[in-house]
Amino acid sequence: MPNSLYGLSRRAVVGGALALAGCQRPASSQVAPVHVPPLKSLASFPVGTAVQAVHLQDPVLSGLIAAQASQLTPEWEMKMEYIVRDDGGFRFDAPDAIAAFARVNGLRLFGHTLIWYAQSPPAFEALDESRVSFAEAYRNYIHAVVGRYRGQAVGWDVVNEAVAEDGEGWRDSLWSRRLGPFDHMVLAFQHAREADPAAMLFLNDYNLEWLPKKRATFLRLAERLMAAGAPIDGVGTQTHIAADQDPGELRQTIAELGQLGLLVHVSEFDVSLSRAEGVFKDRRRLAEGQAALYAQAAEAFMALPASQRFAFTFWGLRDAESWLKREDGADTPLPFDDFGQPKAAAAAWAERVA
Repeated sequence: MPNSLYGLSRRAVVGGALALAGCQRPASSQVAPVHVPPLKSLASFPVGTAVQAVHLQDPVLSGLIAAQASQLTPEWEMKMEYIVRDDGGFRFDAPDAIAAFARVNGLRLFGHTLIWYAQSPPAFEALDESRVSFAEAYRNYIHAVVGRYRGQAVGWDVVNEAVAEDGEGWRDSLWSRRLGPFDHMVLAFQHAREADPAAMLFLNDYNLEWLPKKRATFLRLAERLMAAGAPIDGVGTQTHIAADQDPGELRQTIAELGQLGLLVHVSEFDVSLSRAEGVFKDRRRLAEGQAALYAQAAEAFMALPASQRFAFTFWGLRDAESWLKREDGADTPLPFDDFGQPKAAAAAWAERVA
């Protein structure tokens, strides 16, 4: 259906942008500018981005976030290592700032993350071996964090990265040792539901599209949580991938997650160029591979029933703020360049969701 004075559909607009992205300027190897409508205006589902509180102090970046995204995930400041002080107290200054920005700009807030094997604050480690004492502190922490954003946060990554990298069971952690390998996860979901009955609760993990055995273990864990009566509403696949990712495995991962019947969240999407350079030496081919994967990820997500598409979250919008850029200054994994201009990857993604 036409949606402009020129009678062009959204798909035609972004399709033209994608075609333009392949054009070369006559006197330069620079790719011509790409023009893409705001991503959130094209998608029928929430478009998310990761943010840190410091990003919101940059008027250019904060403007880009407000224009492009409809959901915010705190990249770091809702994690336990930030919130839980050494003395056992809590600090919420930075997550409160992110929540306030979301509220003022009409954006959804998604909480990340309550329980993560990689973080065990000293205040928890200092507790005695009594399961009752530890379990009480565990519950108090989850209630304090989830309860603070009750009515605003639409969902939470309740348990993050629980599956061992080799797919041989679950990761060892302070939480699994004190409360039980499976029980600590069930308890986390139960406590989060108590704290906010309306929030959607997720199991989240990474490398599911790279490691089929890990993906199978993740799926079994989600099924076991459901069978145990844990209030799990959705599953998240981080989807930190490289430009040489097998697109078939990417599509299969999202499809298999959908078969659980739960909500699906592409929760931390980016496509690294640097990590694929063993396969593609040419930077132009890397960028083409990146754009193709952006398109294929969007297609796979759109293939899910609309009722299961919780959100598609980019792990940042501008390359300049990417965690991969901090590791390798040459990497450019995100949909917008360092200056906030859309790349061919953004146009490819937009064309598939419009």
